[in-house]
Amino acid sequence: MENENRDLQKTRLISFFVLIGFVVTLDLAYIYYQANFNQYALPSFCSVSDLVDCDGVARTVESQFLGVPLAYWGMFLYAFIIMLLAADKLKQFPLLKCMEVFKHKFHYIASLGLISFVISMSLLFISLFEIKKICVMCAVTYILDLGIALVAVMGIKGSFVGAIKQSWQDFVDALKPIPYRIAFIFVMLCATAFLSWTFISARFSPALKFNREYGEFTRATNNKYAVKGNLLGSDAKDAVVLHIYSDYMCPMCYACNTMLHKLAGEFTNLRIEHHSLPLDTECNTYLKQEFHHGSCTMARYAEAAHMQGKFWEVNSLFFEKKPATEDEVIEVLENSGFGLDMDKLKKDAVSKEVEKIIQDDIQYAVANKQIGTPTMKMGDDFEMGVKGYHELKKWAIKHGAKPKSIFD
Repeated sequence: MENENRDLQKTRLISFFVLIGFVVTLDLAYIYYQANFNQYALPSFCSVSDLVDCDGVARTVESQFLGVPLAYWGMFLYAFIIMLLAADKLKQFPLLKCMEVFKHKFHYIASLGLISFVISMSLLFISLFEIKKICVMCAVTYILDLGIALVAVMGIKGSFVGAIKQSWQDFVDALKPIPYRIAFIFVMLCATAFLSWTFISARFSPALKFNREYGEFTRATNNKYAVKGNLLGSDAKDAVVLHIYSDYMCPMCYACNTMLHKLAGEFTNLRIEHHSLPLDTECNTYLKQEFHHGSCTMARYAEAAHMQGKFWEVNSLFFEKKPATEDEVIEVLENSGFGLDMDKLKKDAVSKEVEKIIQDDIQYAVANKQIGTPTMKMGDDFEMGVKGYHELKKWAIKHGAKPKSIFD
């Protein structure tokens, strides 16, 4: 009788924790959806600072596992625990007779709770030291997982070690009957197929898809594909030309620059031509407000470097260093080791010729309603924003670019 009362109390308390956990993960799933799929969503109630930011955490690649949001994994965990708690009643139904294999439900729940808490601590470490943001709602589930584990393990011989040993032994015993073994293999195959699809398609994880397409280029601290001189790609007269309009202060322009350097090296007849589109009121009179102060100065010095045959190395250097003032620009170039004639460079940077080049680029972009950066053009097609690398290659091939063969 005493054991029955204790088990009943454990069931009630675990059920209470699970109910709270399910509600919290349901809310986390909503936050995840709003943060990743609703561009007009307002900040959630638990995004209050740069550190405490549930929305920010939800937008990272760490917020998923195998393409499935962690919030969904949490809901599955709590639903499974409820099923274990009700195993004795469920096995009475003919279609659920297989539930009879769950002979020690509190052992399984204690093991699951402990494993979940260990994983939670790993996620907390990643959140603090990698993402540098905290999701307070996630932290609630960490506490609940520990609470579930501690309640479930009460009265179990050997504590968590005993619970894990018994869980493993029951799992081995459950697979001995051939029908159950076949059913388990079937379920695992279905689960593997589903998780393979979610991971490969990244249907539920925009951050995972972004990381695959742009991760190499956004994480790079320097442009390992950088070229020297004024030519990027083929110098043939009939080469396919990809025009890039960019701003040296634009975060995605940095990734796009590295991407285009890599792209040029993979085709035999593709050339990249750069055009300045500074989102800086100093030289762009079409702007109603300041966006990237200092980008006009860098654009002028980059064009001046072009006159000395040093455009592309200076271009990549500016994206990496982002000097904001003219003094910083000059200091960066003096220390670059590019062998620039600095006196000539300073004069050319303020020349009418350089000013006309920049203004012509701005005028052309605005005339074609391309006022954001980066913007790319091939043929008559404009693309504002950055394409994924594989999409960019397809776009180049569509316009006649020919990929290099292994013999080139």
